Amino acid sequence: MKTSARNHFSGEVTAIKSGAVNDEITLRVDGTTLVAVVTQESTKSLGLAVGAKASALIKASSVIVMVDCDPSKISTRNVLTGTVANVKPGAVNTEVTISAGGLQIAAIITNDSATRLGLAAGTPASAVFKASSVIVAVE
Repeated sequence: MKTSARNHFSGEVTAIKSGAVNDEITLRVDGTTLVAVVTQESTKSLGLAVGAKASALIKASSVIVMVDCDPSKISTRNVLTGTVANVKPGAVNTEVTISAGGLQIAAIITNDSATRLGLAAGTPASAVFKASSVIVAVE
């Protein structure tokens, strides 16, 4: 599967919590838990069930980078804490890659933010993204 999303993680559905309109899908990816929110219709059409293989797609522009993050004090379901693996400045934006557990997640942030946060290889940081920013895909 080819997509424009920079972050593509394959894993297994470990839980599905149904709501009135949407379902909360929990995926286990390389020892890390990712949470997505999709419509019940999507859950059915994708054939999602506990034990099913699925992928989580997250656009790099949907990933927020935080330093000194306390995951218990933010509402975002997905907080991947690790260290900065790479910082690649551009004309306007900077691509930041964070290594968290077994995952490498890319974020696109402004150059000003990268400078203000003091991001450099080896810096502790977290990649943060909402469950509604996760696209679930199956083969």
